[in-house]
Parts: sequence; C-alpha cells; structure tokens
Amino acid sequence: MRIGYGYDLHRLARDRALILGGLEIEFRKGLDGHSDADVLLHAIIDALLGAAGLGDIGKHFPPSDDAYKGISSLLLLERTAKLLAAAGFEIGNIDATIVCQEPRLAPHIPEMAERTARAAGCTKGQINIKATTEEGLGATGVGEAISASAVALITKVA
Repeated sequence: MRIGYGYDLHRLARDRALILGGLEIEFRKGLDGHSDADVLLHAIIDALLGAAGLGDIGKHFPPSDDAYKGISSLLLLERTAKLLAAAGFEIGNIDATIVCQEPRLAPHIPEMAERTARAAGCTKGQINIKATTEEGLGATGVGEAISASAVALITKVA
C-alpha cells in the first residue's frame, strides 16, 4: 500500500466556468487556470501520482503545453488512472476536501463523486468528497480563491 497527498488552489475570476469534480456549478465566477482549473481533480491527480512515485500533475500535464489549454480535468484523471495501471497500481480509496466560502457545494458532492469515480476507473464508494469554509479567513475565506486537498491510497496489483 502507498499513500499520496495532493493540494491545489486557483484564483476565482469572472468570465470562467466553475468546474469542480468535473461538474459545472452555476456561480458568478469560475477558477482561473490553463486547463479547466478544477482544483478538486488536480489535488486528486497529484495525490495519485505522488502515491505511485510518478511525480506530479505539472510533470505529466504541463501548463506550458498548449495541448492542455482548456482541457477537462476529467480527461487528465482518466490519463492518470492509465498511468497508475501501467505502473501496476489500483486505487484503494481517495478522500478529498474542497475549501471555499461560496457557493454551497453539499448538493453537488454526490455527482462530483460519481464523475470522479468514473474517470478514475473505480467505484463511487472509493471516493469521499467533503466541502468546508475557512470562516472568512484567507484567500478562500474572502472569496478570492478555491482550494482542495486530497489523500489517496493505492495498492500494487498482484
């Protein structure tokens, strides 16, 4: 068994869609970034890659590469799952937390977990997603950014 940790933060910006867990959420701002800026999936990808000792998201999907401009992070997660499989690993479970003051995410979490599991090639029961606020503190607390962290447990396939 191996454990990995991932973290990501993106600034909120006007004229961008808010994508979390591969799901577009209606909100007045979205996350700014080279891809769709899905902080949740980026944190999960980094946790999986880290657990497998395969580097990080920037190594495999560099923001300097125009091939990833605007790309769905669900596709990046699918590619990450293939990298894990090729290295002989399978996902045990993923636990992730999104940090933002708004919008309220609780109603969206089941669909985020479903999309994440499908892209990762595992069951929804292996994915746990939570959301919290920072009580008005820091960049996420004042509504300037959204962050996410994730831990992943992977096992070597026999």
